[in-house]
Amino acid sequence: MTGLNSAVVVVTGAGRGLGAALAISLADQGCKLILCGRNPQALAQVAATIEQRTGRTAEQVVVDLADSDSVKAALAEIHVRQPQVDILINNGAMWLEASERPHSVAEVTGVIDAALSGTFLLTQGLLPALKASSRPDIVTIGSISGLPNAPLHSVSLPFYAAKHGQLALADGLRQVLRGTPVRSLCVHPPYLEDISPLDEAWERVPERRKGDSGTNRDVVEAVIFALTRPRHVSLSSIVIDTDNGGLFS
Repeated sequence: MTGLNSAVVVVTGAGRGLGAALAISLADQGCKLILCGRNPQALAQVAATIEQRTGRTAEQVVVDLADSDSVKAALAEIHVRQPQVDILINNGAMWLEASERPHSVAEVTGVIDAALSGTFLLTQGLLPALKASSRPDIVTIGSISGLPNAPLHSVSLPFYAAKHGQLALADGLRQVLRGTPVRSLCVHPPYLEDISPLDEAWERVPERRKGDSGTNRDVVEAVIFALTRPRHVSLSSIVIDTDNGGLFS
């Protein structure tokens, strides 16, 4: 098993929800965090939590994945701060629920660009920094909505398509990076209960029974498990399913 202590980790969408939970939990594991997201105040709050818990400072980079110029600026900033990156977690995405009204152009392009164009450009731009690492990993946070033949549930068609695209992106990276030290790992969460490592509910997750909802902690633990496998093993697709909010609920 490979440890995570001192690994430099870039997390997108790190200002709230699952991204924040991933960042805080990885900092608890001894990682050095670069927090990326659209809201500087939210990033600062997560960074303050990390410093309070670990005594270490988390870097903060404001980026809008739906804006290619913003991605370009973020890449330049990350390269200046950290010429070597060990782990990239592509968590940032825009949610769009199904609606009877037509979706606006901004909604559609925002969802597609954040999940695909921006995520690809950020990943492509960080590949040199990842290849400088002795333990480089790319983790894509997909969704059960992106699995083959997955039902729409309550998601919008643009979100559904974007998540299918993320699965293709993760699989394409796995093929392109074959023969290199870089692994492409992918985790597909169900609908989640949004809890934080700061919440009491976080500690009670192991007590849940079959039929209960999935949580952010379940995804965090799956990501950490995948990251800490021996280097010759790539968990290229982890599906987290639940009776409530899962693939066939």
